[in-house]
Amino acid sequence: MDIDALRSFLAFAETGSFTRAAKQINRTQSAFSAQMRKLEAELCVNLFEKEGRNLVLSEAGLALRTHAEQLVAMHNHALRQVKRYEGKRPLRLGCPEDYNDIILPRVIRELSQADPTCSIQVFNEPSITLRAWLDEGKIDAAILTRAPDSEEGHWLASDQGVWIASETFTLDDTQPVPLALFQSDCKYHAAAINGLTKRGTPYRLLACCNTASAQRALVREGMAIGAMGRLSVTDDLRILDHMPALPAVDIVLVCGVQPHPLLDPTSIERLIQGTANKTERD
Repeated sequence: MDIDALRSFLAFAETGSFTRAAKQINRTQSAFSAQMRKLEAELCVNLFEKEGRNLVLSEAGLALRTHAEQLVAMHNHALRQVKRYEGKRPLRLGCPEDYNDIILPRVIRELSQADPTCSIQVFNEPSITLRAWLDEGKIDAAILTRAPDSEEGHWLASDQGVWIASETFTLDDTQPVPLALFQSDCKYHAAAINGLTKRGTPYRLLACCNTASAQRALVREGMAIGAMGRLSVTDDLRILDHMPALPAVDIVLVCGVQPHPLLDPTSIERLIQGTANKTERD
């Protein structure tokens, strides 16, 4: 059944007149009558009957009215739901893998609350790669470790570097300290190496990892100790004391060269405030 024909039929049910129904839906009476005859032919029933000088709904018409109201309501609801996506495009969000557990969910929660209809595509890459992608327009925004001596991006949280080990790992003073670190462009990598060197502590670089999960896996197995931000440390690892100091870093949201509609100034301010509040509570 044509949805427009059902709307016209309901116009008659509401007004009780072909003339008034045609006027309500902005059609001529002849066009309205033709539409009703076509609907009756499709259903093989008479929807109207004479009652004195008036035209009223037949038994079949009364039965159709209930279904027509439901169908038109469902159709209107479907249109409203689909129309919400008009002109939408996904938000391409970059995020280093070590911020997946804590920072990423907070950011996506705030973005989703700002616009539940916007889908978000997440790309896990190191900060240096994500900066290049931002410049090339491959992504719309990225969660990054703020570059030294810069004010880039919108501040989301601060993180403190810590040394990590498995629950059972013990340092052997007779052997070089085995290390599992991030790649050499990471601030924790350089700080860990420099700190051990200044102490005169021999070390062996077991692996350079570009993801926090790889680093944690090696540390979890007791193969090495590592250095990462406190926010990335899982409950199955312990933090080592009495090790060389590691730097604190700022985590920021940086927008791309082509602004995404979801990242207007108001939404960014709400996102920053929401993320900061969650960080303070934790």
